[in-house]
Amino acid sequence: MLENISLSFRGIWSHKLRSILTMLGIIIGIAAIIAIVSTIQGTNEQIKQNLVGSGTNTVTVTLYKDGWNYEFDYEGRTDLPPLSEDLKAKISEIEVVQSASFIHSRDYAGVLCKGKELAGSSLYGVDGSYFDTAGYQIVRGRGFSRRELSARPGRVCILDRSACSAAFGGEDPIGGTVEVNGIPFTVIGVVKESSTFEPTINSMSDYNTYSGNKNSKVFVPVSAWPLLYGYDEPETVIVRANTTDDMTEAGRRTANLINDTLGLKTDDSSALHYQSEDLLSQAADLQQLAASTNIMLIAIASISLLVGGIGVMNIMLVSVTERTREIGLKKALGARRRQILMQFLTEAVVLSLLGGVLGVLVGIGLSAIISSVAQIPVAFSVPAVLIALGFSMLVGIVFGLLPSVKASKLDPIEALRYE
Repeated sequence: MLENISLSFRGIWSHKLRSILTMLGIIIGIAAIIAIVSTIQGTNEQIKQNLVGSGTNTVTVTLYKDGWNYEFDYEGRTDLPPLSEDLKAKISEIEVVQSASFIHSRDYAGVLCKGKELAGSSLYGVDGSYFDTAGYQIVRGRGFSRRELSARPGRVCILDRSACSAAFGGEDPIGGTVEVNGIPFTVIGVVKESSTFEPTINSMSDYNTYSGNKNSKVFVPVSAWPLLYGYDEPETVIVRANTTDDMTEAGRRTANLINDTLGLKTDDSSALHYQSEDLLSQAADLQQLAASTNIMLIAIASISLLVGGIGVMNIMLVSVTERTREIGLKKALGARRRQILMQFLTEAVVLSLLGGVLGVLVGIGLSAIISSVAQIPVAFSVPAVLIALGFSMLVGIVFGLLPSVKASKLDPIEALRYE
């Protein structure tokens, strides 16, 4: 076998230009497949990152009805009680890094500072674990104390950077006053998201999606919520999983625990029940859509491999014709049909495999160029490279078999007489 491989490289080297032209179809086909697969992998990771978010591995478990988030601002209060401390303790025992609970009033328009309304602001009633769990860090002032989170809450609040800038501009907000629903709250701190995630925006629809997420956020102790509205509301739970892939399971188990404890029905979507976000499932759906679209591109690129395989067959038939006397001499000296067949088949496989290796290198370079020019993320897949090399070897076997069989069947006497 080693001798056949050595003879193959010697034959390829002695006809360098012809060999390169023969391998061109395989190089183009493999390079195109590697570039497409790398782009698919990169796009899938981008979809996953854009949907899952900042990389904090957090998932929210919130109240649903009729397949949608239950909106207290529009649908009114419910008879569901707040989550008990015992239930929260059980949630923290699930295999999650951390958990917290909060109440969220979306697009709340009742936040004022110096008589100026903070339009589009969101009000959050949070517990003591919220900021750590949700991935916030305090950049100015302090967080809520135990006394301020107790049953007799202090009228204090914490702003995010957007709310701080809108309310106080460049002034120091600590000690300032923000009115929420007509009740004054003293600002004790400013927070920011600890992750620096920025979603990839490639279209106007992406811009519209993410531009709406830049609203101001005002945080008050969750125990202050009845002070603002006169009643308690069911809380939303946020849990942080160990890894991104564990998020769905952590959210599902948390939702099941809450529903079982509160006796809520999960088999009826029209009934109130807790449900977790399944962002990974959404990402998988989009990834499947992207992959199915690109399968056609891979099929088109594979046509180049077919053309390359025909080129290999053609050049091997030429090689058999050129070396007819050599074949006859080897047979006259006792070479068997199997040995002749393996020699030419090995040469065809080496030719195709060499084209595959060059194709992989060209494909990696092409992927890097596409990523740089089109700003499309790419991710190289080792299994894809191995499959591409295996496929190029298969092309050599399939298209090199006919010339090899033809060479092995030559009559030694007729071969020696060939001019």
